[in-house]
This record gives sequence, C-alpha cells and structure tokens, in this order.
Amino acid sequence: MDAPLLLALACARLQAGEGAVQGVWCSPRALALQWAPDRRAGLEPGLAWVFVLNPAPELWLLHEKDEAYLQLKAEAKGDLSRRWGQELKGARLAEVEGDPRERWLGLVFRRRAVTGRIEAARLAFQAFPGRAGLRLDGLDLNPARMGLGQAFPPSAPEPRLEPPAFLRFRERFGQGLQAALDGRVPDVLPGEGPLLARHRAWSQERAARMILAPRQARTDRKLVAERKRLERYRAALAADKEKHRAGLGHRARATALAAELYRLKGVTHKAILLDGTEVPLPEGRRAEDAVQIWFAAVKRAERGVARVEELERELRRQFLELERKEAAPPPAEKPPQRARKPMEKKETARSDGKGRAFRSVMVDGFEVLVGKGDADNDQLTFKVAAPLDLWLHVASTPGSHVVVRNPDRLSEFPRAVVERAAELAAFFSKARDGGKVEVHYCRAADVSKPRGFPPGKVLLKQWKSVRVYPKE
Repeated sequence: MDAPLLLALACARLQAGEGAVQGVWCSPRALALQWAPDRRAGLEPGLAWVFVLNPAPELWLLHEKDEAYLQLKAEAKGDLSRRWGQELKGARLAEVEGDPRERWLGLVFRRRAVTGRIEAARLAFQAFPGRAGLRLDGLDLNPARMGLGQAFPPSAPEPRLEPPAFLRFRERFGQGLQAALDGRVPDVLPGEGPLLARHRAWSQERAARMILAPRQARTDRKLVAERKRLERYRAALAADKEKHRAGLGHRARATALAAELYRLKGVTHKAILLDGTEVPLPEGRRAEDAVQIWFAAVKRAERGVARVEELERELRRQFLELERKEAAPPPAEKPPQRARKPMEKKETARSDGKGRAFRSVMVDGFEVLVGKGDADNDQLTFKVAAPLDLWLHVASTPGSHVVVRNPDRLSEFPRAVVERAAELAAFFSKARDGGKVEVHYCRAADVSKPRGFPPGKVLLKQWKSVRVYPKE
C-alpha cells in the first residue's frame, strides 16, 4: 500500500469526525478497530478499520458481516484482543501523523480515564512489505507499550527524497496534491461516491483477492481430492460387486448336483448328470464336498453383494454431501491449533472406592509407595509405577507391593533407600513377626503378570535380594 494513499485514507477518516472506537480484536496478522456509528461522518453501524500485516500490509475498511472480515476475526486471539481492547476501546481519533514519502502512519487517540484525566496514545502502523508492524505507545502518563508484527522504533522514520509512489501521486494530482493527501479528493481511489465509500469497495476487492480467493482455492483443492477419492472408492466397490456376483454362478451347479447326489456320492474329477451335462469338480474333491463348497461360496457371495449395496448407498450419500459442499461458499477457516498432549492420569483410587490405593512414605528424598491389598497391589505395580521405578516384595510370603519412585531415572538407588523400602515391604506382609526375612527387588519393568494369575501374584524376570528386619 503506497504511503500517500495510506495517509489520505487516515486523514479522510479524521475529517469525517473524531470517531470513537467501539470494539477491538487482534490476531497475529491483523488488528481491527470497530467504529461507533456516526451518521454525520457517513459511518453505518458495523464498519471497522482492519490493519492487515500479511500477506501485504494494508488498511481496509470492512463491515462486520463481510466474509473477509469474518475470516480474519476467526483468527483473533482472546488474550491479544483483551490487551489491545483495554488500551483502545472507547478512545477517539484526534490526530493523524505521517509523511507521504514514508509508509508509516501515526494515529493519536484520546480518551477520558476513570479518574477524569484525558489519556493520549499513538498507534503507529509500519506498512513496509516483509517488515509490517503495529505498536501502541502512551504519549503522557499512560505507560501503554504494545506491539504486533515486526518491531520498529516509536519515532517516525526520516522520509526519503520523493520515492516513486509519491512522484506518481504528485504527477496525477498536480496542484491538488495537498488536498488529495488531506483526504478531500475522492479520486485517490477508483469508484463512485465519497472517499469512505470508495475505501470500503476497494477494501472488499483487495480482501477478496488476498483472503477469500486463497481460501476458495484451498477449499476447491480439498473438494477435488475428495471427489477423486470417492471415484476410486466407487470403482473398487464395482469391482468387488462383480466378483461377488461371479460367486453367485455356483448356485446352478450346486443345485443340480445336489439333486442327483444320491447316485453321485464319491464321484471325483467330474460328475455326469442324467441329462448328460458334465459338471467339473474341484481338484481332489468328491461330489458331496463340491456341493458344500459351492453352496458356501454362494452364501458368501450373497453377503458380499448385500454389503456392497449397503456401501454403495452410503457412497451416494457422500456424493450428495460433496455436491452440497461444492455449491456452498467455503466456511471460515481457523488457524491450526497446536495439539496439546493430554496429561497422563495415574490411577490412585482403590478398586473398592475406599481412598488411595497405596500408602506414601518419604525416605531420603525418595517417595516410597506401599500397596494395601491384592487388587490394589496390581494397580500400584502396573498402573502407577514407571518402568524405571524400584519394585520390592517379601520373598515367598504374601504381602504388599512396594514401589520407590525414580523421577530422575537413576541407574542405581542408594543402599539405605533400598534397605528402608525392604523393611517396609517386610513389615506390611505376613512375615512381620518372623525375624529377619528376605526381600526381592527389581525394576518395575521386570515385573509381569501372565494371563490367569490371581490378583497380587506376579512374575519376576530378574531380581536381587536383601535380608532385613521388618520395621514400620
């Protein structure tokens, strides 16, 4: 967007009156300021300025019901919109800054704070392709500083010496250059009517080219790919249906042979019917076996044909849905959202609903979990424990499973931690009164439960042992 045109459009809006910002929304590539309706300025309800950063930096005037406006608004971010809205909502356009030789525009907004003081802020728009950006700076005590797009200095850039865009503008308007830059000449944009009406028509045309046309092209590509897929699916169903119908051809031979099976039992290679018809039989099969094979093939073919016809009905419905999508306008697209990995929920509740499935004890900074029953032991071992956690159980005696958590993925546990966990495993077992007992320990990954094992019973791939006294 050329610098003279950008300045002329902003000045035309200022000359129409100090418009109030009624609403604000912001997305990663656009900022919209919705103007309050003003009959004297020719602003109908729902009109908004849209500062577009990409694919090209431009200033559009769109209505809230325009397709391009809805598409851009669908990309808005709630947090960005709230931040910009807190600073701009309710403000009035008071001044326009800029130079027709630079693609930089400054808009000074003023509004009355809750304290009664008038706050001023400048919204700067840098419209350089590839370096477009917006920034908001407070001009008095208001410390608002926000940016969107590429960062750039708060002050206006030094103008270059009459760039080509400015030369074309001056050659076109001659003596009326200043009036054109002030927004008093509607011919800065093609069309009919006042400059605000031309600005909206021009914006709709540019938005259709930059926003709606690419969206329509993407939609068309998806619909073409979907039609090709359905055509391939229809061809595959036709081939399957033909194959199944070929299987129905066995019915006549099977029926004729079954009618004379009383005299053809045990016949192989081929069977000769009473009317002289020769019926070849499958290699190595007797006549009665061939009848069963052919009737089974007919049943399969009937089921296959019925299933294919059902799929064909569904395919016709999909074709009708595709035709409806092709006739309808493309829906508004939302930017792709980064898929959030769902948090893994560890099951810690008892199977009988009576609280947690384990006791928790801290030993030298390590969390030690102790099961409370057979079913809860399985839950602790196979649903709570991680593969590198330490698992302990008293040898050859019923008792609780004990797990030492290993969030740091240590290769070896401190000896004192292993012995204390072993003491807990011995205490919460039926060997707590038996003196010194042996406790097996291994990684949780080495514990398995074969099919058919009762609750609490497991199998160890490898283990080590330690002898300790039971101690709570």
